[in-house]
Amino acid sequence: MADRAFQRSQEAYDVMGFTRIVEPGVEEIGVSTENTLGSGYCYGGGLLSLDETVDGAYRMSHRWALDRVPAGRAVPGLRRLHQHFKANGWEVTSYREGGAAGDWDLFVQRDGGGERMSFTWFPDREYFMGGATGPCASDPGWEDGDVSPSGDGLWPPVLGPARLN
Repeated sequence: MADRAFQRSQEAYDVMGFTRIVEPGVEEIGVSTENTLGSGYCYGGGLLSLDETVDGAYRMSHRWALDRVPAGRAVPGLRRLHQHFKANGWEVTSYREGGAAGDWDLFVQRDGGGERMSFTWFPDREYFMGGATGPCASDPGWEDGDVSPSGDGLWPPVLGPARLN
């Protein structure tokens, strides 16, 4: 599942036209580059029902970010990404062009929200964030008494242009 989330991010990274290499990890969230994996619980009543987790079920997400992303790269890239998702069967749940002073956002999903992606560009900081979350999956190694979701502690590969990976 980690591979799937990472591949979704890699696809978006390529459509955006980014060329920098982003090593795994993060120094300072919201300031430095980021390339991390995370896991979360799955809930019996779906995403909006936070009352009961499903034993052994988890979902993986991949987060990435770039600093020093000027408008000349972010704006046309987000517009391309918006069109790319629409043309490839994703539901655009929110798209906001913030103009010169406001943040730009793109949120997409498919499979009824099982897979989700989000992107935000902050023009005042020239900071771009992206992320992909995969559907719930079962961990065959899960045992009664395990306290954290599967997938914790995993590291993604280097994020960069697909032709270099």
